[in-house]
Amino acid sequence: QVQLVESGGGLVQAGDSQRLSCAASGLTLSNYDMGWFRQAPGKEREFVAAISWSGASTLYADSVKGRFTVSRNNAKNTAFLQMNSLKPEDTAVYHCAARPMGPPRDVAVAVRYKYWGQGTQVTVSS
Repeated sequence: QVQLVESGGGLVQAGDSQRLSCAASGLTLSNYDMGWFRQAPGKEREFVAAISWSGASTLYADSVKGRFTVSRNNAKNTAFLQMNSLKPEDTAVYHCAARPMGPPRDVAVAVRYKYWGQGTQVTVSS
């Protein structure tokens, strides 16, 4: 059974940093591209960042570019999202997702992802 489990969320103040982890089990993470998505209350789910199976390629939403960094450790079957200079508008439930390695053009498309974690709440106070 495939499981993705996020951790590292919580309450922080604006300007703080936070690191999310996504631990995978039941699959070999090196065969999958990894994405991070978030959903704020009353809003649609949005793409945040993605990293290719090898870690060689990354993509970021404009809203987080320069502040967030996505990475992975395939040996530990884990992906990460380092979030710096957090803003109140970053408040959301953050989900990691895995898709079989595929075309880079689809990496920000949620429906292309096969497995999803339950999410971790990130709350940024002003």
